[in-house]
Amino acid sequence: MEGGGRPSASQAVVLAASTAVTALLYSVYRQKARVARGLEGARKVRLDGELRAVLLEAPGRCVPYAVIEGVVQSVKDTLSSQFVENCKGVVQRLTLQEHKMVWNRTTHLWNDYEKIIHQRTNTTPFELVPAEPGAAVAVRVMKPLEAAELSLETVYEKFHPSVQSFTDVIGHYISGERPKGIQETEQMLKVGTALTGVGELVLDNATIKLQPPKQGMPYYLSSLDFESLLQKQESSVRFWKILTVVFGFASCAVLLFLLRKQYRHHRERQHLRQMQEEFRQAQERLNAEGAEVLKNACVVCLSSTKSCVFLECGHVCSCHQCYQALPEPKKCPICRQGITRVVPLYNS
Repeated sequence: MEGGGRPSASQAVVLAASTAVTALLYSVYRQKARVARGLEGARKVRLDGELRAVLLEAPGRCVPYAVIEGVVQSVKDTLSSQFVENCKGVVQRLTLQEHKMVWNRTTHLWNDYEKIIHQRTNTTPFELVPAEPGAAVAVRVMKPLEAAELSLETVYEKFHPSVQSFTDVIGHYISGERPKGIQETEQMLKVGTALTGVGELVLDNATIKLQPPKQGMPYYLSSLDFESLLQKQESSVRFWKILTVVFGFASCAVLLFLLRKQYRHHRERQHLRQMQEEFRQAQERLNAEGAEVLKNACVVCLSSTKSCVFLECGHVCSCHQCYQALPEPKKCPICRQGITRVVPLYNS
């Protein structure tokens, strides 16, 4: 603690940082909990012939947050994989990712570094249809790339290592960057994939659409079933809750430590003021009694009362103990005249 009981700059920074982290974690936890509650309260709708009737009865022909499970089916054309034969899908993502080692001058270690140098996503309109063949109902999926969780399957992955000469190796060590290679990946949402969609379900003329919700809730297109998706969100909520509690306890511990330091400093200052007041009162008593005490005190020890009369000079200035302690030949401490004899002094 600094003077005045105030916390030091480092202690204030630690308290502010821990409080800010706790507030941030609590904000994330609240957001995750809101999402989990919204997902738990979403209306489960069956993809069958009664779906159109359900939407007709709903206000505005819309279910604001609905859960629907079906199988992916393209509306018109499908996308073909560039690397795998007879692999058809409705969403295709091609990614080129650079892998290299970067020298860290602080830790003096080579660290892995990854960077996406090119990515392209292709989509084609698709629907969710019942798993049972022959059903006449379908739900058009709108804006799939806006989904918070879009389940794409990796259908092709290949790593192309870098070819380096001896000169290149020397240059890489000098520059602090050592390329490892390029990874080529293709991901697809294949036709026939079982998908769980969570979003706004609306009847637009004759078309049933699943689209991003308007209330700020997340939009899901997941290969997990609804129960697994809900458990995943609840696990995320528990994780952020534990982090919030841990950092909250840490902030409380720092705050209690600073308060305890300040309380001890306050007690010390209170004790010091009490001692100063007692000393002041003692000084006042001494000032009131000091003149009389000093008048009758031995000039040698200043503690005992004068009890001797020195002759022939006649000075009364010493107690009997101090007279005995005077060196030979004994002389008066006041006038330095030799003492021939001592007469006791009796105060009545």
